Amino acid sequence: MSDKYMPYVSPEQSMKEISLKAILLGIIMAVVLGAANAYLGLMVGMTVAATFPAAVIAMAALRPFKGTILEENFARTTGAVGEALAAGAIFTIPAFLMTGVWVKFDFAKSSMLMLVGGILGVFLIILVRRTLVEDAELPFPESVACAEMVKTGQKAGSNAAYMFWAMGLGGLIEFFTSENGIRLIKPFVNTVFKIPGLSRTAYLNDDNVEIYKAAPMKGRMFIESPAANAAMTGVGYIIGPKLAALTFSGGVLGWLFLMPILLFISGELGNIVSKFDGNWTDMAISAYNAQIKPIAVGAMLVGAFYTLFRMRKSLIAGIGRSISDVKKARAGVTTETLRTDRDLPFPSIIIAIIALVIPMIFLYNIFTHNIGSSFVSALVMIIMGLLFAAVAGYLVGIIGSSSNPISGLTLTTLLIAALMMVIMGQTGDEGIKAVLGVAAVVCCVAGVAGDMIQDWKVGHILGGTPWRMQIGGLIGVIAAALTLTFSLQLLHNNIGIGSETLPAPQAGLMATMSKGIVGGEMAWPLVMAGMLLAVVLILIGSPSPMLIAVGMYLPFRATACIFFGGVLKYFLDRSVAKKKTTAKGKEIVENIGLLLASGLIAGQALMGIITAAVKGTKIEMPESLNNPWLALLIFFILGFVLIYFPYKKMVVAGEFGKSAEEKES
Repeated sequence: MSDKYMPYVSPEQSMKEISLKAILLGIIMAVVLGAANAYLGLMVGMTVAATFPAAVIAMAALRPFKGTILEENFARTTGAVGEALAAGAIFTIPAFLMTGVWVKFDFAKSSMLMLVGGILGVFLIILVRRTLVEDAELPFPESVACAEMVKTGQKAGSNAAYMFWAMGLGGLIEFFTSENGIRLIKPFVNTVFKIPGLSRTAYLNDDNVEIYKAAPMKGRMFIESPAANAAMTGVGYIIGPKLAALTFSGGVLGWLFLMPILLFISGELGNIVSKFDGNWTDMAISAYNAQIKPIAVGAMLVGAFYTLFRMRKSLIAGIGRSISDVKKARAGVTTETLRTDRDLPFPSIIIAIIALVIPMIFLYNIFTHNIGSSFVSALVMIIMGLLFAAVAGYLVGIIGSSSNPISGLTLTTLLIAALMMVIMGQTGDEGIKAVLGVAAVVCCVAGVAGDMIQDWKVGHILGGTPWRMQIGGLIGVIAAALTLTFSLQLLHNNIGIGSETLPAPQAGLMATMSKGIVGGEMAWPLVMAGMLLAVVLILIGSPSPMLIAVGMYLPFRATACIFFGGVLKYFLDRSVAKKKTTAKGKEIVENIGLLLASGLIAGQALMGIITAAVKGTKIEMPESLNNPWLALLIFFILGFVLIYFPYKKMVVAGEFGKSAEEKES
């Protein structure tokens, strides 16, 4: 540890850290935040880092019981990992269903993949913890922000109330708009409308006389309104106007540019509308899924690799640091004496990592019925897991866990595993299962490793004990892994993973790639078109082809609502700038806004799971208005909440109108 560094709680100070109340709270948060982020990720293809909401909940829940700051730190570390494991799970495990190799979630196999991936993520990132958290060149932006929030919370009243009542608002909106709740409000409208005069096409008869013939598809336009959705608005608010606009641009490109072209030039589509009983909207959505989504898959593929290419220097540095730190640890170079330096014993970690590979060989053998393929799958899993745990940790140190590109890392693993299966002659469902099994473990490894190093950096600043936080991470992983499958099955049974409501874009990408490479069912012409589209976006300087591709994959109502959230953040930022707000004032606005947006997301996600469970019990909700015009009221309420309350808090604090220097004087 650096001589200049001094944590909030000194290494010599003895303070309660692991307690029954902290463990129980951490387990509850791991399960709840994991389930909530699973729902969110399946819906919009993104998850929100749980470090901040977990910190707020820990402070609010443990303060009445006189919990110490280190107990709060332990509970936060235990609880936040549920979101990271959920991200790894939803990006890959639903692909087993989407490829058709499973007809329902296999609880034992799904839990095993998540459990091994999560535990490996904790153990593998321990190997490089010291190097990463003590590296002064790594800014750890989200970790520093969270630590400052926690330290501030020790001196002043907690702002947890903002998050909790926002959760209630998000839950109410979901209850009154969800098909599984009392649908008082229809959250969006979609339709195919006819443009007068454009639904006929001219042609010449045998006498060269121009006559007209009806062309059902020509002159028709598919339109979908933004969804009145609390969670997606919160996502757009958190990622900000720039990233929200990029995601929305993908929706505009796919639904408002490519879709009209498809409907106009595809004469055969007019002949299949009868299959949908004359429902033009269903037909248009089906056509989009068949023709435009493969283009989005190709664009996501190139976008993922382009993201990794742009980070190549960071990736190489992360790999080098990992190898160097492992060599030093094996040579016994480091000597741990201070409480804040103690990790779990290195030899025990190595033994545990080796032990975890053995059950995976047996599981892959169940998938492939081939012992050779099983060993190869396990080898790819452990090598890529070790590599990407270090990479994910290093990237989180630079950009934070919210931007951790685990889908790109997982896609790289999937392609390598798929090619290995093809080389070994392992095709069909067995090969697809093995490929997805490897990808699932590595995705969980990358997600958990990134989240853990972020939380451990927070603990490093606050003065937490590393080996205790590592135990907390293991407890959280186990709790989430053993419960997430139930949430996934519940959502699939009552909403449908892969449906318009839960499109699961990353899992769809993994399913398409694994089935295409191993099973030979890839729509290569359309995928290639998408890859070339991504190349064009790169050549014109697009900052994120991946986000644009995800926007193409998602329903238009989702990307439009995300954009709405980004616009709210834009107007709030402009208002704050006009007030000449101090740095502290800007921090107040950011913190309150983040808590409100996180509460909206968590509230809707949890209510979505509750209503799905109610539907699973065959309880029929009463019929209601289902009025789309009432959705305008929801947009107004969300806009008011996300702009007014952060702004008001800043004004009440008096942190505006003067520079920071003037405030101090």
